[in-house]
Amino acid sequence: MSLPVPTMEAPPVGVVGLGQLGGSLAAALVAAGRDVRGWDVDPAAREAAAARGVRVTRELGGVVVLAVPLPAMAAALDGLDVDPAATVTDLGSVKVPVLGSVGAALGGRFVGGHPMAGTERSGHAATDPELFRGARWALCLEPGTELPRWLRAAEVALDAGAEVVPVTAAEHDDAVAAVSHVPHLLAAALAAAAGSAGPLALALAAGSFRDGTRVIGSDPAFVTAMVEGNAGPTAAALARVLAQLERPWPELVSAGHGVRSAQAGEGAGRRAVRVPLDRAALLSLGRAGGAVTRRLAAFVEGWVPEG
Repeated sequence: MSLPVPTMEAPPVGVVGLGQLGGSLAAALVAAGRDVRGWDVDPAAREAAAARGVRVTRELGGVVVLAVPLPAMAAALDGLDVDPAATVTDLGSVKVPVLGSVGAALGGRFVGGHPMAGTERSGHAATDPELFRGARWALCLEPGTELPRWLRAAEVALDAGAEVVPVTAAEHDDAVAAVSHVPHLLAAALAAAAGSAGPLALALAAGSFRDGTRVIGSDPAFVTAMVEGNAGPTAAALARVLAQLERPWPELVSAGHGVRSAQAGEGAGRRAVRVPLDRAALLSLGRAGGAVTRRLAAFVEGWVPEG
């Protein structure tokens, strides 16, 4: 059954962790006119956020966003004064473990999230209010997720300029293993193999090597926590890559080129849709490769790939 949700004034947003992702989200929401508050254990990050219009405080409510590393997620709210009625979401790159820790503690108040954005840079100096513009933002809709809270978290993502992809935590982790976590491992392997080939190889490295190894410039602790936190799906996705490498090379090159070319042309093949505020309908949108672009009173607007 569809569940109409009345339009209400946008609640404040509290961001815990004001590094690249949290700082960028806070800056984007300030630019969108939202009431943004935030906290970080680093005084320099707090000062930088305050200079961008964020109210720095330990008192948070409305929608509280956890923008901290995965190992710190479970204790991210310790020492903070958080409204017990607040909706809590996160930006973590793995969802099942976070759902098992933060989600277990907060129940239906928690909405797992993961914006597919970021660079190999980190820290508050890497803040960019346009970081999420046009990015896909996975937002978990579990059987126990309270739909009005999911919509509040979705509004935060939309106000930051992102497109929302409804998923379950398990679906998310399987998908990002293939398109994010394995690429980090492949980048590491490519860089290590080139390094063992000697200084001449590295001296001749150009665009393809740079593009293929860019993501492994990220903080090694971050990458390790990400792939180990999603070990099962990542191992399965890596096995699929290894199986692909066993194909005849012309066949492999042709197949990969076809997938990449189709992805590059996705913007020309979108069909606009309206989806009721219903868990099954929203998840069907995400599973079809679509996304939500606008929230209205009794439904959302979005798109699915044409055909």
